[in-house]
Amino acid sequence: MIPEFPEFVPISYDLRTEMHPQLPMTVDGVSEFTFANLYLFRRRYGYRVSRVQDKTFIISGIQPAHAEGESGRRFFCTPCAVPGKCVLDELFRTHDYWKGISDSLLIPDRARMEDWGIVFTEDRDNFDYLYLRTDLAELAGKKYHKKRNLVSQFHNNYQNWEARPLTTDLLPAAMDILARWREQKGFDGDFLAASEALQRFKGLYQKGMLYYVEGKPAAWCLGERLARGRMFAVHFEKALEEFKGIYQFVNQHFAASLPACYLYINREQDLGDEGLRQAKLTYRPCGFVRKFTALKA
Repeated sequence: MIPEFPEFVPISYDLRTEMHPQLPMTVDGVSEFTFANLYLFRRRYGYRVSRVQDKTFIISGIQPAHAEGESGRRFFCTPCAVPGKCVLDELFRTHDYWKGISDSLLIPDRARMEDWGIVFTEDRDNFDYLYLRTDLAELAGKKYHKKRNLVSQFHNNYQNWEARPLTTDLLPAAMDILARWREQKGFDGDFLAASEALQRFKGLYQKGMLYYVEGKPAAWCLGERLARGRMFAVHFEKALEEFKGIYQFVNQHFAASLPACYLYINREQDLGDEGLRQAKLTYRPCGFVRKFTALKA
């Protein structure tokens, strides 16, 4: 059970029935603020959770240090609402900064919070990229010419492919792809989180697709609904690079397979990685889920 602030408990799988129903109902669709994402990255950020009754969960975490001997900074998030001055004062006393502040939290109360001595800064590296589902599904027009070519090359080279909705009996094949992906990359990346996401995909309210090429497991993707059902967030997308164009193919095919009720696809942030930023921009986002950080002056 999630305690009342100022008490916190570590995020655990048992808390999913308390947290999940409220988080997908937030307006903006911040990709980090799903139970699946918080749970899967709980070890990386040391996530703990509290609540302000009838207002919001409070997530406490520690940003991993980037240099040996460097201590990580402690942050807090309030996914569902601004909790109030007294709670914020206490949170700033015990944390270094406030993170993941979305427009729906910031815009209505910004002037009042600035009067409390809170200073806000745009966090561009953590903006989520938003795409119209129909744009990714259809790849229409001149702006998607290169993407269409890569998808066409995939179809020309690999006419024998198959897409299957992810089910528990397909998990061994998906895990095999993940292991080979790690081997090809030469580093772990998000291997542990992706592995656990597969193993618990049903309990974490996720859906996905597994792809076979020439009868061999070749790719999979996994995500969940956000923003009151208007948006679908793709959390994981893994493929074997020996199949040319497979990432572009999976991106297009999965978008086309989603129900029309999803107006947008959220493909998460670039974390300041310039190569990843350029790759995400080539798909021509229709907008962003903006996020801000805040300090107490």
